Amino acid sequence: QAQLVESGGGLVQAGGSLRLSCAASGITFSNHDMGWHRQAPGKQRELVADITSRGITNYADSVKGRFTISRDNAKNTVYLQMNGVQPEDTAVYFCAARRWIPWDYWGQGTQVTVSS
Repeated sequence: QAQLVESGGGLVQAGGSLRLSCAASGITFSNHDMGWHRQAPGKQRELVADITSRGITNYADSVKGRFTISRDNAKNTVYLQMNGVQPEDTAVYFCAARRWIPWDYWGQGTQVTVSS
Protein backbone atom coordinates (compact mmCIF):
# COMPACT_ATOMS: atom_id res chain seq x y z
CA GLN A 1 0.00 0.00 0.00
CA ALA A 2 1.38 3.38 -1.00
CA GLN A 3 2.24 5.78 1.78
CA LEU A 4 3.66 9.29 1.66
CA VAL A 5 4.81 10.89 4.90
CA GLU A 6 5.72 14.58 5.04
CA SER A 7 7.92 16.18 7.65
CA GLY A 8 9.76 19.43 8.25
CA GLY A 9 6.90 21.88 8.58
CA GLY A 10 6.70 24.42 11.35
CA LEU A 11 6.79 28.09 12.25
CA VAL A 12 9.35 30.31 10.53
CA GLN A 13 9.89 34.05 10.30
CA ALA A 14 9.48 35.88 7.02
CA GLY A 15 12.69 35.73 5.02
CA GLY A 16 13.72 32.48 6.64
CA SER A 17 14.15 28.98 5.27
CA LEU A 18 12.57 25.60 5.76
CA ARG A 19 13.09 22.19 4.17
CA LEU A 20 10.21 19.78 3.75
CA SER A 21 10.75 16.07 3.22
CA CYS A 22 8.41 13.40 1.94
CA ALA A 23 9.29 9.75 2.41
CA ALA A 24 7.51 7.33 0.09
CA SER A 25 6.85 3.64 0.55
CA GLY A 26 4.74 1.04 -1.24
CA ILE A 27 5.49 2.47 -4.69
CA THR A 28 8.34 2.19 -7.17
CA PHE A 29 9.56 5.65 -6.31
CA SER A 30 11.96 6.07 -9.21
CA ASN A 31 9.26 5.78 -11.87
CA HIS A 32 6.84 8.21 -10.23
CA ASP A 33 6.59 11.94 -10.72
CA MET A 34 6.54 13.70 -7.35
CA GLY A 35 4.97 16.98 -6.42
CA TRP A 36 4.43 19.43 -3.61
CA HIS A 37 1.04 21.11 -3.36
CA ARG A 38 -0.28 23.54 -0.76
CA GLN A 39 -3.62 24.69 0.54
CA ALA A 40 -4.12 27.89 2.47
CA PRO A 41 -7.27 28.52 4.54
CA GLY A 42 -10.19 29.37 2.29
CA LYS A 43 -8.22 28.70 -0.88
CA GLN A 44 -8.00 25.85 -3.34
CA ARG A 45 -5.13 23.43 -3.29
CA GLU A 46 -2.42 24.50 -5.73
CA LEU A 47 0.67 22.92 -7.21
CA VAL A 48 3.85 24.44 -5.84
CA ALA A 49 6.46 22.37 -7.63
CA ASP A 50 6.89 18.99 -9.22
CA ILE A 51 9.72 16.82 -10.44
CA THR A 52 9.37 14.09 -13.02
CA SER A 53 10.84 10.64 -12.74
CA ARG A 54 13.61 11.90 -15.00
CA GLY A 55 14.33 14.90 -12.79
CA ILE A 56 12.65 17.64 -14.81
CA THR A 57 11.30 20.32 -12.50
CA ASN A 58 8.40 22.74 -12.72
CA TYR A 59 7.45 25.59 -10.37
CA ALA A 60 4.52 27.84 -9.71
CA ASP A 61 5.34 31.43 -10.65
CA SER A 62 4.83 32.49 -7.04
CA VAL A 63 7.75 30.37 -5.80
CA LYS A 64 10.21 30.48 -8.72
CA GLY A 65 13.65 31.50 -7.56
CA ARG A 66 12.80 30.85 -3.90
CA PHE A 67 11.83 27.17 -3.66
CA THR A 68 13.72 24.16 -4.98
CA ILE A 69 12.34 20.66 -5.40
CA SER A 70 14.68 17.69 -5.49
CA ARG A 71 14.53 13.93 -5.13
CA ASP A 72 16.75 11.16 -3.84
CA ASN A 73 15.71 7.90 -5.44
CA ALA A 74 18.04 5.92 -3.19
CA LYS A 75 16.13 7.20 -0.16
CA ASN A 76 12.66 7.25 -1.79
CA THR A 77 12.40 10.85 -0.66
CA VAL A 78 11.45 14.14 -2.27
CA TYR A 79 12.39 17.50 -0.77
CA LEU A 80 11.20 21.06 -0.98
CA GLN A 81 13.78 23.65 0.01
CA MET A 82 11.96 26.87 0.84
CA ASN A 83 14.05 30.04 1.01
CA GLY A 84 12.92 33.59 1.49
CA VAL A 85 9.52 32.48 2.76
CA GLN A 86 6.74 35.04 3.03
CA PRO A 87 3.48 35.13 5.02
CA GLU A 88 1.59 34.21 1.85
CA ASP A 89 3.46 30.89 1.82
CA THR A 90 1.54 29.89 4.95
CA ALA A 91 -0.41 26.73 4.12
CA VAL A 92 -0.64 23.01 4.61
CA TYR A 93 1.87 21.42 2.25
CA PHE A 94 1.06 18.07 0.70
CA CYS A 95 3.31 15.61 -1.06
CA ALA A 96 1.87 13.68 -4.01
CA ALA A 97 2.97 10.97 -6.43
CA ARG A 98 1.77 9.88 -9.84
CA ARG A 99 2.65 7.66 -12.73
CA TRP A 100 0.49 9.55 -15.18
CA ILE A 101 -2.36 12.04 -14.65
CA PRO A 102 -3.92 12.72 -12.15
CA TRP A 103 -2.00 12.54 -8.87
CA ASP A 104 -2.53 9.03 -7.50
CA TYR A 105 -1.24 9.23 -3.95
CA TRP A 106 -1.22 11.95 -1.31
CA GLY A 107 0.41 12.49 2.05
CA GLN A 108 -1.41 13.77 5.11
CA GLY A 109 0.14 17.22 4.89
CA THR A 110 2.45 19.33 7.03
CA GLN A 111 1.68 22.83 8.29
CA VAL A 112 3.96 25.70 7.34
CA THR A 113 3.34 29.00 9.09
CA VAL A 114 5.30 32.13 8.21
CA SER A 115 5.20 34.99 10.67
CA SER A 116 5.70 38.57 9.56
